[in-house]
Amino acid sequence: MTQRPPPARAPFTPFDFGLYTISVLVWGLSWIAMHYQVGQVAPEVSVVWRFAIAAPVMFMIAALRGERLLFPLSEHRYLAALGLAIFSTNFALFYYGAQHVASGLLSIVFSLASIGNVVLGALVFGTRIEPRVVIGALLGAVGVAAMFYPELSGMRADASAAIGLALSLGGTLSFCIGNMLSIAAQRHGLPIFASTAWGMSYGTVVMAVFSAARGQAFTFEWSATYIGGLLYLSLLGSVIAFSVYFTLLGRIGAARTGYMTVMYPVIALVVSTVFEGYRWTVPAVLGLAAVLAGNVLVLRAPKR
Repeated sequence: MTQRPPPARAPFTPFDFGLYTISVLVWGLSWIAMHYQVGQVAPEVSVVWRFAIAAPVMFMIAALRGERLLFPLSEHRYLAALGLAIFSTNFALFYYGAQHVASGLLSIVFSLASIGNVVLGALVFGTRIEPRVVIGALLGAVGVAAMFYPELSGMRADASAAIGLALSLGGTLSFCIGNMLSIAAQRHGLPIFASTAWGMSYGTVVMAVFSAARGQAFTFEWSATYIGGLLYLSLLGSVIAFSVYFTLLGRIGAARTGYMTVMYPVIALVVSTVFEGYRWTVPAVLGLAAVLAGNVLVLRAPKR
């Protein structure tokens, strides 16, 4: 199949803004649902349940949209790699990274995906690196660090922290590689919903094998909070959010789409202010200003 040329850079349309807002809000709120996943069920097993629910729903949506569901073996290389990068490795590395470092550091490292997408986009697709996008991404990462400064200030720099940092960096790199794979699949004409459904299916299998190899029991918690959180992560955090995110990758490119990873912690802290009494400090307010300034730089229309 002939590869499609990269789309021309264009200003955000109202539709793009709508998709961007949906993804930021849904994934920004997903930390609440993930909080309710911690308990009797091993984190990696919860990921298996999450995508085991999401994949069939995604297949159903793809079928209703009239997308083809069967692909030749040569195209399954994109789908399997997508599942390995985003729907298994990315999640596993961050879950284990969280056992060694504070969530604030995880948020900062994941926000670096906004820079990783820019670099990989240039290396893989020859996308021009725009200085304002890089500056905006750096502003965002620094802003997130300032917002989590109180949590980070008491963290010790030891071997455990180094392991957590390495795991979270690996998870971020895996996420960025998955972004490139999604773009490549779209440029080769693979439909978004069907290819995402296959990616989730491959990711489910990989995580199930990984969980079994680690001796994890495939248990399930029949509480309202666990089931509610699982349904949110499966239907909203996976089916809706990934569909929107991958659509934006094809429409506006990896550089601008990647800035969402900076916005997620902002939404999480806003919600934490309401439900957990998070108190905004001067560094946090300055950090929020930096994140918003970076957002403006990244998303504004490019110069002709």
